[in-house]
Amino acid sequence: MTQDGMTDETLPRKMMAAEYLDAETEVALARAWRDERDEAALHRLITAYMRLAISMASKYRRYGAPMNDLIQEASLGLMKAADKFDPDRGVRFSTYAVWWIKAAIQDFVMRNWSLVRTGSTSSQKALFFNLRRVQAQIERESGAEGITLDGAQMRQRVAEVIGVPVGDVEMMQGRLSASDFSLDAPQSGEDEGRSWVDTIEDDGPSPEERVTDRHDHARMREWLGEAMADLSERERYIVAERRLNEAPRTLESLGEELGLSKERIRQLEAQAFNKMRKSLARHDGEVQNFFA
Repeated sequence: MTQDGMTDETLPRKMMAAEYLDAETEVALARAWRDERDEAALHRLITAYMRLAISMASKYRRYGAPMNDLIQEASLGLMKAADKFDPDRGVRFSTYAVWWIKAAIQDFVMRNWSLVRTGSTSSQKALFFNLRRVQAQIERESGAEGITLDGAQMRQRVAEVIGVPVGDVEMMQGRLSASDFSLDAPQSGEDEGRSWVDTIEDDGPSPEERVTDRHDHARMREWLGEAMADLSERERYIVAERRLNEAPRTLESLGEELGLSKERIRQLEAQAFNKMRKSLARHDGEVQNFFA
């Protein structure tokens, strides 16, 4: 991340030296951005509170993400907060921004924790960031009482404290205790052993199915070409713009271009489709889904 020529290494130090905003100045800047989209006001507001973003990012270093990446995500959360902040509610911007910064950092940490997505619901987030702390607290409390909890009892207590289902606790314990490994790794220590990827069933089409699909698609394109040839130039243009473009045109935009009403474009489109249906009918309706 860079800002005004600052590098990732100098950013934290310089942001910590940024100005402190009083409540009146903060409100004025927030209103200037909200009402006038004043980018200078937004820049000043963001810069003043980057120290908050950096401070919060530093609390998540233990999850293994690079500090620069954490700061980047924190700054994105800060900018979202600035964009949605309502200065007329009487709440300081820092109080509002904390939640956006925290959410951005936590989403980033969970996305990068494992190649297998850990989860993004509120209960899964609560488990991911509090599971070990709550487990340690329960162990201390039970130890002080001379009680030893087995795995099932521990999961039940954790679920009660965090307020989530026991099944979610069990799932998260497995995710946090396991590590990713390559599917190319052998299942045994033998050099010629089968790798894990060999055990995954290929649910894709067979070679025969792929050849058949290519043949069918080529035949359908030929039939559609014949049907399009029966249309007038204007009808072909409307069908192409409405159904064959990656970004289909609206009736309004075509009407403006061709000097016709929206209703007339709709009529011409329907007329073209009727002609094409008649042309395709002799092929047993195999391409009727084109008109769905």
